[in-house]
Amino acid sequence: MVITTGSDPLPETQQRAREYAAKLGVTYVERGSYSVAGVSKQAGGCSVLVVLQQDIRLYQPDTEMMFFHPSMAFVRAKRYFKGVPDVMLEVAGIQAGDHVLDCTAGLGADSMMFAVGVGEQGKVTAVEASQELAALLYTGLITYTSSVPAFDEALARIEVHHQDHLSLLKKMPDRSVDVVYFDPMFRHPVMESSSLSPLRSLANHTALSEEAVAEACRVARRRVVLKEKKGCGEFDRLGFAVQIRPHSNIVYGVIAVDQ
Repeated sequence: MVITTGSDPLPETQQRAREYAAKLGVTYVERGSYSVAGVSKQAGGCSVLVVLQQDIRLYQPDTEMMFFHPSMAFVRAKRYFKGVPDVMLEVAGIQAGDHVLDCTAGLGADSMMFAVGVGEQGKVTAVEASQELAALLYTGLITYTSSVPAFDEALARIEVHHQDHLSLLKKMPDRSVDVVYFDPMFRHPVMESSSLSPLRSLANHTALSEEAVAEACRVARRRVVLKEKKGCGEFDRLGFAVQIRPHSNIVYGVIAVDQ
Protein backbone atom coordinates (compact mmCIF):
# COMPACT_ATOMS: atom_id res chain seq x y z
CA MET A 1 0.00 0.00 0.00
CA VAL A 2 1.06 3.58 -0.71
CA ILE A 3 -0.43 6.96 0.24
CA THR A 4 -1.08 9.88 -2.09
CA THR A 5 -3.38 12.92 -2.35
CA GLY A 6 -5.99 14.28 -4.71
CA SER A 7 -4.96 15.69 -8.07
CA ASP A 8 -4.58 19.31 -6.91
CA PRO A 9 -3.87 19.10 -3.17
CA LEU A 10 -3.51 21.97 -0.74
CA PRO A 11 -0.13 22.10 1.04
CA GLU A 12 -1.75 21.13 4.34
CA THR A 13 -3.34 18.07 2.70
CA GLN A 14 0.04 17.00 1.36
CA GLN A 15 1.53 17.42 4.84
CA ARG A 16 -1.22 15.31 6.41
CA ALA A 17 -0.64 12.59 3.80
CA ARG A 18 3.07 12.56 4.60
CA GLU A 19 2.36 12.37 8.32
CA TYR A 20 -0.08 9.49 7.83
CA ALA A 21 2.47 7.64 5.72
CA ALA A 22 5.13 8.05 8.41
CA LYS A 23 2.73 6.93 11.14
CA LEU A 24 1.56 3.89 9.18
CA GLY A 25 5.00 2.94 7.91
CA VAL A 26 4.13 3.12 4.22
CA THR A 27 5.45 5.13 1.25
CA TYR A 28 4.09 8.56 0.36
CA VAL A 29 3.83 9.13 -3.41
CA GLU A 30 3.41 12.51 -5.08
CA ARG A 31 0.23 12.45 -7.15
CA GLY A 32 1.57 14.60 -9.98
CA SER A 33 -0.35 14.11 -13.22
CA TYR A 34 -1.17 10.45 -12.55
CA SER A 35 -4.66 9.10 -11.96
CA VAL A 36 -5.10 7.02 -8.80
CA ALA A 37 -4.96 3.92 -11.00
CA GLY A 38 -1.74 5.28 -12.45
CA VAL A 39 -0.24 5.77 -8.98
CA SER A 40 -1.17 2.18 -8.18
CA LYS A 41 0.39 0.89 -11.40
CA GLN A 42 3.60 2.84 -10.81
CA ALA A 43 3.76 1.33 -7.29
CA GLY A 44 3.45 -2.23 -8.57
CA GLY A 45 -0.33 -2.57 -8.58
CA CYS A 46 -0.84 -2.11 -4.85
CA SER A 47 -3.68 -0.44 -2.94
CA VAL A 48 -3.62 3.36 -2.66
CA LEU A 49 -4.87 5.39 0.29
CA VAL A 50 -5.98 8.77 -1.08
CA VAL A 51 -5.95 11.70 1.35
CA LEU A 52 -8.31 14.48 0.32
CA GLN A 53 -9.03 17.78 2.05
CA GLN A 54 -12.05 16.43 3.94
CA ASP A 55 -12.14 12.76 3.05
CA ILE A 56 -10.11 9.55 2.94
CA ARG A 57 -10.53 6.97 0.19
CA LEU A 58 -9.03 3.57 -0.53
CA TYR A 59 -8.35 2.41 -4.07
CA GLN A 60 -7.81 -1.23 -4.96
CA PRO A 61 -7.19 -2.34 -8.54
CA ASP A 62 -10.33 -3.77 -10.22
CA THR A 63 -12.52 -2.82 -7.25
CA GLU A 64 -14.74 0.17 -6.56
CA MET A 65 -13.27 2.94 -4.41
CA MET A 66 -13.89 2.62 -0.67
CA PHE A 67 -14.30 5.52 1.73
CA PHE A 68 -14.54 5.86 5.49
CA HIS A 69 -17.98 6.49 6.97
CA PRO A 70 -19.52 5.37 10.28
CA SER A 71 -22.67 4.26 8.44
CA MET A 72 -25.13 2.51 10.79
CA ALA A 73 -22.88 3.17 13.79
CA PHE A 74 -23.88 6.84 13.60
CA VAL A 75 -27.58 5.92 13.47
CA ARG A 76 -27.18 3.53 16.41
CA ALA A 77 -25.24 6.14 18.37
CA LYS A 78 -27.91 8.80 17.90
CA ARG A 79 -30.55 6.36 19.14
CA TYR A 80 -28.38 5.45 22.11
CA PHE A 81 -27.89 9.11 23.05
CA LYS A 82 -31.69 9.41 23.09
CA GLY A 83 -31.95 6.54 25.59
CA VAL A 84 -32.64 3.66 23.19
CA PRO A 85 -30.69 0.55 24.33
CA ASP A 86 -28.15 -0.98 21.94
CA VAL A 87 -28.31 -4.79 21.77
CA MET A 88 -24.56 -5.28 21.34
CA LEU A 89 -23.69 -3.05 24.31
CA GLU A 90 -26.22 -4.86 26.48
CA VAL A 91 -25.00 -8.33 25.48
CA ALA A 92 -21.39 -7.27 26.18
CA GLY A 93 -22.40 -5.76 29.54
CA ILE A 94 -20.63 -2.50 28.71
CA GLN A 95 -20.15 -0.10 31.61
CA ALA A 96 -18.82 3.45 31.79
CA GLY A 97 -15.03 3.45 32.00
CA ASP A 98 -14.58 0.00 30.39
CA HIS A 99 -11.68 -0.94 28.13
CA VAL A 100 -12.91 -2.98 25.16
CA LEU A 101 -10.68 -4.93 22.77
CA ASP A 102 -12.30 -5.30 19.34
CA CYS A 103 -10.25 -8.06 17.71
CA THR A 104 -11.81 -7.83 14.23
CA ALA A 105 -12.36 -4.12 13.68
CA GLY A 106 -12.91 -3.91 9.91
CA LEU A 107 -14.05 -0.32 9.33
CA GLY A 108 -14.83 0.11 13.00
CA ALA A 109 -18.64 0.24 13.19
CA ASP A 110 -18.79 -1.85 16.37
CA SER A 111 -15.69 -0.16 17.80
CA MET A 112 -17.48 3.16 17.42
CA MET A 113 -20.48 1.92 19.36
CA PHE A 114 -18.25 0.50 22.09
CA ALA A 115 -16.54 3.90 22.29
CA VAL A 116 -19.94 5.54 22.76
CA GLY A 117 -20.91 3.03 25.44
CA VAL A 118 -17.72 3.21 27.55
CA GLY A 119 -18.02 6.97 27.94
CA GLU A 120 -15.42 9.64 28.58
CA GLN A 121 -13.27 7.51 30.91
CA GLY A 122 -13.36 4.42 28.71
CA LYS A 123 -11.18 3.16 25.88
CA VAL A 124 -11.50 0.96 22.81
CA THR A 125 -8.61 -0.87 21.15
CA ALA A 126 -9.50 -1.74 17.56
CA VAL A 127 -7.36 -4.49 16.03
CA GLU A 128 -7.38 -5.12 12.27
CA ALA A 129 -5.18 -7.62 10.41
CA SER A 130 -5.57 -5.94 7.01
CA GLN A 131 -3.09 -3.11 6.50
CA GLU A 132 -5.47 -1.34 4.12
CA LEU A 133 -8.48 -1.50 6.42
CA ALA A 134 -6.43 -0.50 9.46
CA ALA A 135 -5.04 2.49 7.54
CA LEU A 136 -8.48 3.56 6.31
CA LEU A 137 -9.92 3.25 9.82
CA TYR A 138 -7.02 5.09 11.47
CA THR A 139 -7.07 8.03 9.06
CA GLY A 140 -10.86 8.06 8.82
CA LEU A 141 -11.31 8.38 12.58
CA ILE A 142 -8.99 11.39 12.57
CA THR A 143 -10.63 13.08 9.58
CA TYR A 144 -14.34 12.42 10.11
CA THR A 145 -16.62 14.91 11.84
CA SER A 146 -20.37 14.60 12.33
CA SER A 147 -23.20 16.82 13.48
CA VAL A 148 -23.10 15.20 16.95
CA PRO A 149 -20.13 16.32 19.11
CA ALA A 150 -20.59 13.45 21.57
CA PHE A 151 -20.16 10.96 18.73
CA ASP A 152 -16.99 12.67 17.48
CA GLU A 153 -15.59 12.64 21.03
CA ALA A 154 -16.28 8.90 21.19
CA LEU A 155 -14.30 8.27 18.00
CA ALA A 156 -11.26 9.86 19.64
CA ARG A 157 -11.36 7.09 22.26
CA ILE A 158 -10.53 4.42 19.65
CA GLU A 159 -6.92 3.30 19.28
CA VAL A 160 -6.25 1.42 16.03
CA HIS A 161 -3.69 -1.40 15.76
CA HIS A 162 -2.66 -3.13 12.53
CA GLN A 163 -1.96 -6.61 13.84
CA ASP A 164 -3.19 -10.19 13.91
CA HIS A 165 -5.45 -10.43 16.95
CA LEU A 166 -3.96 -13.70 18.23
CA SER A 167 -0.44 -12.25 18.24
CA LEU A 168 -1.66 -9.25 20.21
CA LEU A 169 -3.70 -11.31 22.67
CA LYS A 170 -0.68 -13.50 23.46
CA LYS A 171 1.31 -10.42 24.49
CA MET A 172 -1.37 -8.97 26.76
CA PRO A 173 -1.41 -9.44 30.55
CA ASP A 174 -4.10 -11.47 32.29
CA ARG A 175 -7.35 -9.58 32.98
CA SER A 176 -6.08 -6.45 31.22
CA VAL A 177 -9.31 -5.42 29.44
CA ASP A 178 -12.95 -5.67 30.47
CA VAL A 179 -14.46 -7.11 27.26
CA VAL A 180 -12.93 -8.89 24.27
CA TYR A 181 -15.04 -8.86 21.10
CA PHE A 182 -14.91 -10.91 17.89
CA ASP A 183 -16.90 -10.30 14.70
CA PRO A 184 -15.59 -12.63 11.95
CA MET A 185 -18.79 -12.09 9.96
CA PHE A 186 -17.14 -11.44 6.60
CA ARG A 187 -16.40 -15.14 6.19
CA HIS A 188 -20.15 -15.66 5.72
CA PRO A 189 -21.47 -13.20 3.08
CA VAL A 190 -25.02 -12.01 3.76
CA MET A 191 -27.15 -11.03 0.77
CA GLU A 192 -28.31 -7.81 2.45
CA SER A 193 -24.69 -6.74 2.84
CA SER A 194 -23.53 -7.05 -0.78
CA SER A 195 -22.33 -3.42 -0.65
CA LEU A 196 -19.55 -4.60 1.64
CA SER A 197 -17.95 -6.75 -1.06
CA PRO A 198 -14.88 -4.49 -1.44
CA LEU A 199 -14.33 -4.71 2.30
CA ARG A 200 -14.64 -8.50 2.28
CA SER A 201 -11.91 -8.70 -0.33
CA LEU A 202 -9.51 -7.31 2.29
CA ALA A 203 -10.89 -9.07 5.34
CA ASN A 204 -9.26 -12.05 7.06
CA HIS A 205 -11.40 -15.07 6.12
CA THR A 206 -9.71 -17.49 8.53
CA ALA A 207 -12.07 -19.08 11.06
CA LEU A 208 -11.77 -17.86 14.62
CA SER A 209 -9.45 -20.24 16.46
CA GLU A 210 -9.97 -21.98 19.78
CA GLU A 211 -6.56 -20.65 20.80
CA ALA A 212 -7.69 -17.05 20.22
CA VAL A 213 -10.80 -17.61 22.32
CA ALA A 214 -8.74 -19.16 25.12
CA GLU A 215 -6.37 -16.18 25.06
CA ALA A 216 -9.35 -13.81 25.07
CA CYS A 217 -10.75 -15.55 28.15
CA ARG A 218 -7.41 -15.04 29.87
CA VAL A 219 -7.19 -11.37 28.91
CA ALA A 220 -10.81 -10.37 29.64
CA ARG A 221 -11.96 -9.35 33.10
CA ARG A 222 -15.68 -9.93 32.47
CA ARG A 223 -16.80 -11.17 29.06
CA VAL A 224 -15.75 -12.47 25.67
CA VAL A 225 -18.35 -11.80 22.98
CA LEU A 226 -18.75 -13.35 19.53
CA LYS A 227 -21.02 -11.98 16.79
CA GLU A 228 -21.95 -14.53 14.14
CA LYS A 229 -24.57 -15.63 11.66
CA LYS A 230 -27.49 -17.58 13.08
CA GLY A 231 -27.04 -21.34 12.72
CA CYS A 232 -23.35 -21.15 11.81
CA GLY A 233 -22.24 -23.69 14.45
CA GLU A 234 -19.36 -21.51 15.67
CA PHE A 235 -20.87 -20.96 19.12
CA ASP A 236 -20.91 -24.67 19.90
CA ARG A 237 -17.44 -25.20 18.42
CA LEU A 238 -15.91 -22.40 20.48
CA GLY A 239 -17.88 -22.75 23.73
CA PHE A 240 -20.08 -19.63 23.68
CA ALA A 241 -23.49 -19.41 25.33
CA VAL A 242 -25.87 -18.08 22.68
CA GLN A 243 -27.84 -14.88 23.16
CA ILE A 244 -30.67 -15.12 20.61
CA ARG A 245 -31.84 -12.01 18.77
CA PRO A 246 -35.44 -12.55 17.60
CA HIS A 247 -36.20 -11.76 13.93
CA SER A 248 -32.53 -11.44 13.01
CA ASN A 249 -29.89 -13.49 11.23
CA ILE A 250 -27.25 -12.07 13.56
CA VAL A 251 -26.63 -13.71 16.93
CA TYR A 252 -24.28 -12.89 19.81
CA GLY A 253 -22.50 -15.48 21.93
CA VAL A 254 -21.00 -14.79 25.37
CA ILE A 255 -18.41 -16.39 27.62
CA ALA A 256 -18.58 -14.92 31.13
CA VAL A 257 -15.12 -15.04 32.71
CA ASP A 258 -15.99 -13.20 35.94
CA GLN A 259 -17.90 -16.09 37.49
